Amino acid sequence: MPRDLLGKQMSRRKFIGAGAGVVTASVLAACATPTPQIIKETVVVKETVPVEKVVTKEVEKIVTKEVVVTATVASAPQGEIVIWDRSGDLFQVFDAALTSFSQKYPEIKVRHEAVDINAKLATTLAAGVDVPDGTFIEDVNTPPLAEYFTDITDWIQPYTKDIIPFKLRVNTYKGHIIGIPFDLCPGLLYYRADLLESAGVDPGSITTYDDLITAAKTIQAKLGTVKKPIHIERANWAIPLQLEMFANQQDTSLVNEQGDLQLDSEPYLRALKWIKSVLDSGVGSLQEYTSPGDIQAMDTDQVAFYPWAIWFVYAPENLLKDSKGKWRATMLPAWTTGGARSGNMGGSSFVIPKQGKNKNPRLAWLLYEHLMFTPEGYQAVYGPNKIYPGGLNTSLSAYKPAHTKQLFENPKGLGGQNLWEVAVSAANEIPADYYYASWYGQAADIIASNVQRMQDGQMTAEEAIKKSAEEITTRVIKR
Repeated sequence: MPRDLLGKQMSRRKFIGAGAGVVTASVLAACATPTPQIIKETVVVKETVPVEKVVTKEVEKIVTKEVVVTATVASAPQGEIVIWDRSGDLFQVFDAALTSFSQKYPEIKVRHEAVDINAKLATTLAAGVDVPDGTFIEDVNTPPLAEYFTDITDWIQPYTKDIIPFKLRVNTYKGHIIGIPFDLCPGLLYYRADLLESAGVDPGSITTYDDLITAAKTIQAKLGTVKKPIHIERANWAIPLQLEMFANQQDTSLVNEQGDLQLDSEPYLRALKWIKSVLDSGVGSLQEYTSPGDIQAMDTDQVAFYPWAIWFVYAPENLLKDSKGKWRATMLPAWTTGGARSGNMGGSSFVIPKQGKNKNPRLAWLLYEHLMFTPEGYQAVYGPNKIYPGGLNTSLSAYKPAHTKQLFENPKGLGGQNLWEVAVSAANEIPADYYYASWYGQAADIIASNVQRMQDGQMTAEEAIKKSAEEITTRVIKR
């Protein structure tokens, strides 16, 4: 309780009374006529006079004071936000997951819109009209649009130590975090368990890419040369994507932190030499990812190995018939002994445009924070839902606490294997030091074109690398 301390008062009053009455008596003689004599006598009269003395005493007085305290309660976040997501199954997954957010923040209205992000986002940001408050974006498209996005460094800080470093790196621009990591796409080696068993190949023995070629040759020797055990990618859009996975696995990327081109380097050359060696050895199946020819090659037992991102699982789950249930997944081989056993291939995040229609980026952050960093959020996204009854198994959360509990079921397309366990292990192998070039899209076409020429025998691996680097420099960087 508060106390009032009385101050000192040091005043004094003195009443001094001392009465000394002096009486002079004159006595006249009454006889004869002598000369009159005057006698003077002093008489002291004592008088008692009361004295009053006032003493001021310092005291401490405790006063009980009644104070009324009114608590200020922050109002619940409220308002409206417009959120864009990619059309298709992803939109449906997030649309269903919004229920848990609405329960937590009932005063925030979310207008969730299905949009062709690649076709619409850049032009909308440039025009500055009807800009969404938050949007899905593929990581490769973030750098050229980075200036349009809100710096979320302070908001996301409590979670950064638990985000897979690769995803944190690709969402950082000029030292500021501008994206909320969504999915991680660890590279895996998918293989036909039955074909390897028939050929006597132990998948655990394939620890390097050279071992993979050796295993493919063993399968051919045991099961016939009609087998083309290793898938080699032919599609224009997918060649650079897979090549970047191979590069990331070797702890490099198309550009460094300063934006300098790194294509003409040993890691890229090593990857292209391996691709050419697979084809030259006759153990490669050159097909476009999940094209009719690719599906046929897998279902007719020609292909035994498919080095790809986790999302390849969609094929044995939904596209393959005769080989469904016969596929398994393991870690990618390493490029050198003891090297990383995975690399990332693809991936996406969420960003909050500065020019958002409702001018309230904090509300958009609360949505993404809930979906990506709370158990009720990421379980709603990755766990069983009406779109994917067994859970979303084509990627992993980039948030490590979400890995502590299996969120999707063991895929039937993999014979009930625990894909979750393999993918989580691979995620922790992905090197972090990776940078996307702002002109990646233009460079990708150049790289794909020259790699296809190499696949057709028109170039060596060295020539494909040098030609691509030269064309990127002259046609893209210095344009």
